[in-house]
Amino acid sequence: MSDPRIIDISLDERTILWRNADIEQERRIAIFDLLEGNYFKPARAHEDGYAGPYRIHLHVEEGRLAIDIMRDNGAHLETLVLGLARFRRPIRDYFAICDSYYKAIRQATPMQIETVDMARRAIHNEAAELLRERLDGKIAIDFDTARRLFTLICVLHIRG
Repeated sequence: MSDPRIIDISLDERTILWRNADIEQERRIAIFDLLEGNYFKPARAHEDGYAGPYRIHLHVEEGRLAIDIMRDNGAHLETLVLGLARFRRPIRDYFAICDSYYKAIRQATPMQIETVDMARRAIHNEAAELLRERLDGKIAIDFDTARRLFTLICVLHIRG
């Protein structure tokens, strides 16, 4: 039976050197929303026909994103490694616009907040599409799953 979804996701806490309350809230929301509804289907078939659900662990190794994919019981299935060079600019842009957004929430007019939020969503959406492209042929994910995974990839890149 196929169950192409993530049931648990974790981040390598050793990778995350610093985060503020806003970033921690983004991480919690991304994980909660991801677990509430996602589509995640690795392309590689397993000998026994296992097709989900999956536990995922994200970490960065030597400048690359590693996605450990495990069975629901925690047994390792595979590790997918993605180069992050194409994500450097979207990650940097996303951090910059999020910083502007958090500042706007505290001191801007509703119209200014809406403008910054629209820019933030646009960057986030573009990065989600890039992630889907990079995973094409390796893992099938829907757009919302890609958005939430991109948020978590950003959290892994916080350096303080």
